[in-house]
Amino acid sequence: MLALRPVALSDLPQLRRLARERLLGVTSLVDDETCLRDKILDSQASFAKSEASQGPENYFLVLEDLDSGQLRGCSDILATAGFASPFYSLRNRPFISSSRELNIQHGVPTLSLCHDLSEQTLLRSFHVDPPLGGTPLAQLTSRGRLLFIAAHPQRFADSCISEIVGYSDANGESPFWQAVGQHFFDLPYVEAERLCALQGRGFLAELMPQYPLYIPMLAQAAQDCIGQVHPDAREACQILIDEGFAPTQYVDLFDAGPTLQGRSHQLRSIAQSRVATSYPSPQSGQGQQWLLSNERLQGFRAIVAALDTAPGAEIGLDPAMFQALQLAPGEPVRSVAL
Repeated sequence: MLALRPVALSDLPQLRRLARERLLGVTSLVDDETCLRDKILDSQASFAKSEASQGPENYFLVLEDLDSGQLRGCSDILATAGFASPFYSLRNRPFISSSRELNIQHGVPTLSLCHDLSEQTLLRSFHVDPPLGGTPLAQLTSRGRLLFIAAHPQRFADSCISEIVGYSDANGESPFWQAVGQHFFDLPYVEAERLCALQGRGFLAELMPQYPLYIPMLAQAAQDCIGQVHPDAREACQILIDEGFAPTQYVDLFDAGPTLQGRSHQLRSIAQSRVATSYPSPQSGQGQQWLLSNERLQGFRAIVAALDTAPGAEIGLDPAMFQALQLAPGEPVRSVAL
């Protein structure tokens, strides 16, 4: 059985493997020992925080094979995007110009640097091993974050966002970066992405143009990238859309990938999940699959389980499920259907 749990310092070597294999463009997950160690320590401090309030915390979760101890995936929640420094995006909206004399009004689409999305909760760092793609375990790795938010809502914003990786080719080249960012940074896309992962987005504001970019003046290849999803990021995007996230007018600074947004209380795994009292009950393994989690903070656990009977006021679990969730009979369990 596999379980989603908070990251531990002992996970560092395996986490570096996941970071090496992650999709280019996932800047919140970088193969750098110091960066990952700091990320783990920050996450541990976040889970240990006793005050139930929203702040700069990040909650990093890993998907562990409980039999082998191998990590098979990871995901992350940043409680407040832009808490320490602005969270920069590009806002895609038309610039309206008009002439009374000619009786003409015309809108030209533009991209403008902004930090409108600061103070929202950011879902990031999603990655699963390729064999788990398209399985319930990929959903667990992504949606398990929302079960954690549902259990501890006071630690998060009323709105969640997630940046989806935009298009780049097989050589790691982004047409959008070549048309825009490279002119201001004089760096290849891969190097700029690495610097962002290591140093954050602050340096972007210093070098990016402060005036709107007129989209029709960009190369057609760059225009075609705006709001497009990288083929290898489609599953991550679809899971969130199925949850109730929707594309916005905002795109990523590097590759112009879309930014999704959803009101927390309307997201499926939050709105539809229910808490029930657990009791021992043998399971055939042939029933409907559910996402299950405990209601703990530091001891958070989430799994995929096949239940013979849909949860109601009570929920029947077999010994393996109790063990994976690190619960005893009678303790609360949150559930939502796959």
